[in-house]
Amino acid sequence: MRAVLALIVGSLVACSSAPPAPVREPTRAASIAAPPTPIAQAKSLWVPVPWTDLPGWSDDALHEAWPAWRRSCERPRAAFAQVCAQAQRLGEPSSEQIRAWLVRHWQAFRVELPSAPQSPAAAHEGVLTGYYEPVFDAQRVASASHSAALYRMPPNLAPKTPWFTRQEIETRVPAQAALRGREIAYLTDPLDALVLHIQGSGRLRVTEPDGSKRTVRVAFAGTNEQPYKSVGTWLLQQGALRDASWPGIKAWAVQNPHRVAEMLWSNPRYVFFREETIRPGQEDVGPVGAQGVPLTAGRSIAVDPGSIPYGTPVWLASTGATTTLHRLVLAQDTGAAIVGAVRADYYVGSGAQAGELAGRLKQPLQLWALWPKPAAALE
Repeated sequence: MRAVLALIVGSLVACSSAPPAPVREPTRAASIAAPPTPIAQAKSLWVPVPWTDLPGWSDDALHEAWPAWRRSCERPRAAFAQVCAQAQRLGEPSSEQIRAWLVRHWQAFRVELPSAPQSPAAAHEGVLTGYYEPVFDAQRVASASHSAALYRMPPNLAPKTPWFTRQEIETRVPAQAALRGREIAYLTDPLDALVLHIQGSGRLRVTEPDGSKRTVRVAFAGTNEQPYKSVGTWLLQQGALRDASWPGIKAWAVQNPHRVAEMLWSNPRYVFFREETIRPGQEDVGPVGAQGVPLTAGRSIAVDPGSIPYGTPVWLASTGATTTLHRLVLAQDTGAAIVGAVRADYYVGSGAQAGELAGRLKQPLQLWALWPKPAAALE
């Protein structure tokens, strides 16, 4: 599938009988007063803006993003060390307390393309899509009704070296031999297996050989290092459909069962998984994203880390036919198709309802990265 912040209040200053150097305070004051400057990332340019530029800034229930924020602070970047310590000291603040804290200690930056396009507006406009954690019934043992396997990583797979394609994995003896005995479980529909490959993780309601049932998570473990190709794009190029949403793709597959394998093979990338136990009381916790922390439904996004580093708090604004979103989210994941300066995949949650929204979500996007003010301004 698919994969900041802290502050230590009141740092102690070492005691000294000597008076402070006269240049220290003027330098600090100048640092506080200095206007923010743009920040160049590998794949984007961050342009400082006032908080009033953020659509819906005063209306978001910021406290709902706090669990995701605290999870990112479990693995903070060096730039977030101070503000993450302060976030911990805030405890369980209200939305208004969080808003005041952000305005005081953080600077908002509009995320733009690194080089100016022909249209000025296009510099900071991108695309928002959605992803989710699917939930499927599965069996440990293959049968006539359950034959679509999910596999663990094959042994001796060389890093960054292309392995067999999806078609070769399903048709060639050497590939099948390498995967024999590495089956995690079997699904009824190969399209469901593809959904897990695209989303990167999911939950399985597994029937064990003794007939008992339990729910486990399958998490992303690696790929065959082949390029990702969208089956929706392939169907559009074939002239097979006009609605490339996931519901549209599934409807086409039902009507064209003899071409399903051809469609699946148009995407040579194949994903391998590892099985994880879902602990009691953790049923609502999402899968672990690329940052290494669990995702939070409605408050986590996947980004291109070359544009927005993992753990960065981000203001997201998107309005379209599917939904309207003006809210604080955390950059906690990435994905093969999430490439570019203003590009995000919105983590919707788990289950069929989340899948319906994620499958239809594709609309305009603007992003603002939030970054701590200089250390002197944080004190």
